[in-house]
Amino acid sequence: MDEANSEQPLSALAHFGTEVKEARRARNQMSQRHLAQGTGYSIAYVSKVEHGTLLPSVRFAENCDKVFGTGGLFARLRRRIDEGEAPSWFVPYLKLEPKAARILDYSVNCLIGVLQTEEYARAILRAGNPQERPEIIDGRVKARMRRRDALNTEHPPGLWVIVHEACLRTVVGGRAVMAEQLAHLAAVGQTPRVDLQVLPFAAGAPGAHILPFTLLVFRDATPSTLWTDGPLGGRLFQTESTVAWAMEHYERLRAHAMSPDDSLDLIRSIHREFR
Repeated sequence: MDEANSEQPLSALAHFGTEVKEARRARNQMSQRHLAQGTGYSIAYVSKVEHGTLLPSVRFAENCDKVFGTGGLFARLRRRIDEGEAPSWFVPYLKLEPKAARILDYSVNCLIGVLQTEEYARAILRAGNPQERPEIIDGRVKARMRRRDALNTEHPPGLWVIVHEACLRTVVGGRAVMAEQLAHLAAVGQTPRVDLQVLPFAAGAPGAHILPFTLLVFRDATPSTLWTDGPLGGRLFQTESTVAWAMEHYERLRAHAMSPDDSLDLIRSIHREFR
């Protein structure tokens, strides 16, 4: 992954890495090896943290404070990542998504973020974080809306989304919110470089035993990446065999899903029900 563009504001993750690097160099040009030994982590771990490509653990942050004698600075910077515009566990995925040439998504319970309307996203985020402060939810909604910008660039990624029918019928945020969301989904489904299929309830087992996942495919040397969601957050996989397994399942899901035209007709029909 590339380092953050110096002309843009640093994310909380990139800022943490920059501060670690500066603190290390200020200690008589301490090497990454010495910091790794002092914190109990590997050199590769330290390098990825400094480049902003790996979410540091709370323990690593606390150990940095011990090594540098910074009195809790890095522990505070680590908390700032958690309080940022996205959950800390989701930051690594968000760094990759804008660079993808193709995004292949299977949505089971809720739609992928790049297809969500503002009020749908707000309802999802509030339900998943019921104790979170309103300003944190607002920040995360704004960040999610910025993800939609990728579809409006001169060279947008190819987006192929298979949506389980449960996504379309689960009432998120109320009937008015769902009506707006489905209208937006139908509109996006007719734009270039977006393919949308619905996996109906009638498809049965092929869609019932697979959890939601997203595959990112890149033009450069970045390996294809699998993202999976879970009850405690998500996880990235770049092992070739694991990604190939997910690709095979995605092809099977496509085969059992409705055609794009029939999918749009179903989305419009359900939209009329909510409206």
